[in-house]
Amino acid sequence: MTFLFSRKSPKSRILWLDLGDLGDLVHPRGPHEQWQDHGLGLLRTILHQNGIETDIASTRAVTSWEELKPQLAGYDMLLMNVRSYTFPPALKAAKLFKQLNPNSLILAGGMHATVAPDEMEAVPEFDKICMGAGEKVIVDLVRDPSAFPRLFQGESARSMAEWPMIDRELWPRPAGGWRMKRRWKWHWPMELECGWGPGPVATILTSRVCPWQCVFCNESSYIKVMGRRSVDQVIDELNFLDRKYGVGSVVIHDSMFFQQPSWLEEWLEKYPRQTKRWTYWAAGRADTVRQWPDLFQALVRETNWRTISIGFESGSDRILKLLNKESNEEDNTFAIDLVNRLGDELEAKGEQPPFFWSNIMLGIPGETHEDAFKTMRMLKRMKRVMPSISFYAPYPGSALGYQLIAEGKSLMSKDDYHRFPDDEKVKGVDYQFYRDMLAGKYDDEINKGLQAVRHGSGLYQDVLVKA
Repeated sequence: MTFLFSRKSPKSRILWLDLGDLGDLVHPRGPHEQWQDHGLGLLRTILHQNGIETDIASTRAVTSWEELKPQLAGYDMLLMNVRSYTFPPALKAAKLFKQLNPNSLILAGGMHATVAPDEMEAVPEFDKICMGAGEKVIVDLVRDPSAFPRLFQGESARSMAEWPMIDRELWPRPAGGWRMKRRWKWHWPMELECGWGPGPVATILTSRVCPWQCVFCNESSYIKVMGRRSVDQVIDELNFLDRKYGVGSVVIHDSMFFQQPSWLEEWLEKYPRQTKRWTYWAAGRADTVRQWPDLFQALVRETNWRTISIGFESGSDRILKLLNKESNEEDNTFAIDLVNRLGDELEAKGEQPPFFWSNIMLGIPGETHEDAFKTMRMLKRMKRVMPSISFYAPYPGSALGYQLIAEGKSLMSKDDYHRFPDDEKVKGVDYQFYRDMLAGKYDDEINKGLQAVRHGSGLYQDVLVKA
């Protein structure tokens, strides 16, 4: 099966290239490979609302660079939103675009342009490089690129309330995807069902950037915290999407949804009464769950928060301190026990119980075998869980990433930034130990520390996810 963009002829002289692994929209390993880039959607929406039309192509919709070639030819300008893990395909695409269109301009921005501008500047094909947010400069930049230096600082809106509603039909649209539609209940431009709730799935943002400063995360170095969208704006968008396309469930893409109690209290009041009360996925932290347990329980019970994403990362206080998580083992245990009890309560009433989407990080430099065992014991305490396990990746922009890169310990580079979950990413880490542990080799030792509490299975080698 092959997906092709139905493009008879260019409508514009400007092309926006969606970046990702080749073939993700052709032979995807799972539904997440086909989810859409909200940054692309937002910036294209702003351009189109200001009378600047763009065409769209995607590296994810082809299986080879030769297949992409004809989609790049004939344009004067290329726009790309470059993340660290999409830097390699962005680099290849830029070189190919310039070969096909020698007198063209390439405008690039995004997270990698902010956290690793030196790597972007070293690529001569990038004519203009925007660091930081682009929503306040994208129109002027496209209209008159000569007014900007090669490397410049972007400007964000003061609040997400200033953002327009994304025109989701500006996202890449592969053709002929009937098998995807049948397998994942896909209804473009909504997202595919992935096990968190029924399709079609509406993915939205209510806030941007997590205010915590974990040393493994580079998000806060990319863009500053900005004002949150109002509850009314979020509800209006969801109801609009339901009227136009149909909504089966919701994914709130915020890095940190469970913050700002006053906002959450308004969400608690309005969401169950002004929407169809769709089940949703959203993220929190173990320490904030412990800080506001009554509010957390009310949200689970009354708003249908059924997939609870918690970045536990580790079950070891020593590693949590190393990561500057600002949470501890007691916080993790409290959150796990609370969700277990809530699940039992709702299940006894015949209602759907909440599940953890449990983010776990292994292969952290300095982690001992016992630290890793404590993490697996923590995971096994969860009665209802979809584990999201990854090996630590030292991306630029994060404090720990910068340190390991400076020390020459990172196995990742500008040529092979990626999100493949089981690749070795740091020198000196015994990855075979972790593979053996995930395959159950050390279960006897792990289970000794569980006493009477034991819920999860011992085999997790198939749940490694992209980091």
